[in-house]
Amino acid sequence: MFWEVTIDLLRGFGTTVEIFALTLLGALPLGLIVCFGSMSKFAPLKWLIKTFVWVIRGTPLMLQLIVVFYGPGLVAAWAEDIANPNFIISWLASWSVMDRFTAVIIAFVINYACYFSEIYRGGIESIPQGQYEACQVLGMSKSQTFFKVILMQVVKRVIPPMGNEIITLVKDTSLARTIAVYEIIWSAQSFAKSDGLMWPMFYTAAFYLIFNGLLTVLFGKIEKKLNYYHN
Repeated sequence: MFWEVTIDLLRGFGTTVEIFALTLLGALPLGLIVCFGSMSKFAPLKWLIKTFVWVIRGTPLMLQLIVVFYGPGLVAAWAEDIANPNFIISWLASWSVMDRFTAVIIAFVINYACYFSEIYRGGIESIPQGQYEACQVLGMSKSQTFFKVILMQVVKRVIPPMGNEIITLVKDTSLARTIAVYEIIWSAQSFAKSDGLMWPMFYTAAFYLIFNGLLTVLFGKIEKKLNYYHN
């Protein structure tokens, strides 16, 4: 029975790792774009981005999963009742039957991009203005200043908070079961429901602890490697 449970949990953990990897792949670059938008000198864009980030960070990820998966279908039904615009309805209807896994990735990427954007912004704004002025005096362009002087300092400053968020992401993947995506917690729950076994629920902790332990070691090594970047 132990090996049967282990194999099933490994299958669920595979989905967990997939959610984790795809979320990082989408959220890391999108977060940087959102960051630049929130720092824009164009006031309407800056206000819009900051409001969006505030909404995403201020509401539960579970609620966002439900909205992403069920929202388009509800809007399609509402639009059909009031206007019956065929093009809009067909588009929303196709969205409303999207794959559950796709909905999870969309919700997770948007959520974590907003969190990452604030980390990026904090790192960029923490660089003393004098460094920018010194680069100007030396005749360096803005791109040269950013990539040759600022970037690695920003990376060093954002690694610790970024590591915390990424470890949180590992645990947040369990929320995918909210819309019935078969990840490791869902797998453990299935044994509790079908066989009355509770120990698989506790067994899942080993998977999370090992994965987060490896990430902790990795980020520790990265921080150590970047220690030679000082202000």
